[in-house]
Amino acid sequence: MLFSIENKFDYLVMAVMAVLVIIGIYQFYFWTQRNHYRKPIGLHTPIDNWFTLKPTWIWVYSGIYYPIIIFMIFSFQDMRHFNYTVFSFFTLLIFQMIFFVFMPVQTPIEWREAVVGDSVTHRFMRYVQSLDKPSNCFPSMHMSVSNLTALHLQMNYPEFGNTVFVFPVLIALSALYTKQHFFLDLIPGALLGWGVFKIFEVIYI
Repeated sequence: MLFSIENKFDYLVMAVMAVLVIIGIYQFYFWTQRNHYRKPIGLHTPIDNWFTLKPTWIWVYSGIYYPIIIFMIFSFQDMRHFNYTVFSFFTLLIFQMIFFVFMPVQTPIEWREAVVGDSVTHRFMRYVQSLDKPSNCFPSMHMSVSNLTALHLQMNYPEFGNTVFVFPVLIALSALYTKQHFFLDLIPGALLGWGVFKIFEVIYI
């Protein structure tokens, strides 16, 4: 239910905290890009050839990703709920960092070099690429975060049912069409998000 917390100012506080948490989490993400235990490998399969580069999907990949995560703020029942949810994302980050450091996977450089247009979409995609280097692919953090977010939303808004999973499905397609990930990055990412949510259920409920 929307706005279940009596003090509505709490939502503003949580929104600010959520933005700061996202910024903070990505500092760890950027650190792992520079600190690999071994040389990154590729996980190319014939399935990846089915998805040709479509830059417009970058608006899904980065455009709806963060707003939907922030939208969760309106589903929290109290500050304990908020804190435990944030903790679940920190837990996810720890698992992701282990994979990024010890099992680095990197997409081919030619996938990025194919983004050569000068439209707003192409410039935005190159900007995203400048921040999100070709490594840190496995498991897909976009996939794990979007699935964990969907599971939280399903718990908080039971009336949404399985429609919440449209979010991770769109993110999965955008990850493939923007060539930010291999197909083999996606399912492990979704499973990791699901596993962390199960840990959340044990410690919160």
